[in-house]
Amino acid sequence: MAKRDLHKILYPKQLKVLNIFGEDLLLAMKRRSFTKKMLCERTGFDNKTVNKVFAGVAIGTYLKVMSVLGLENNFAELAAHDEVGIKLQNIRLLEGTK
Repeated sequence: MAKRDLHKILYPKQLKVLNIFGEDLLLAMKRRSFTKKMLCERTGFDNKTVNKVFAGVAIGTYLKVMSVLGLENNFAELAAHDEVGIKLQNIRLLEGTK
């Protein structure tokens, strides 16, 4: 589905949720010191597909169904609580103070 088609089926609130989800995934990647190239290699996706994930447009259909079922707020929580990434980030920050 082309990006322009996604805008036809999703409401602005849903697009915002997808954008936040993509940003959360990008932050999780950065907390782990992954590059986009590393992510492409490990997932087998090309750069274009990985960029779509971070833009939040790769899974709009799922969000639409979740919205109809009243579950769109659950979607926003999927990548928001990155406990492992935050612990890794804290370790790096503490190492710099020793």
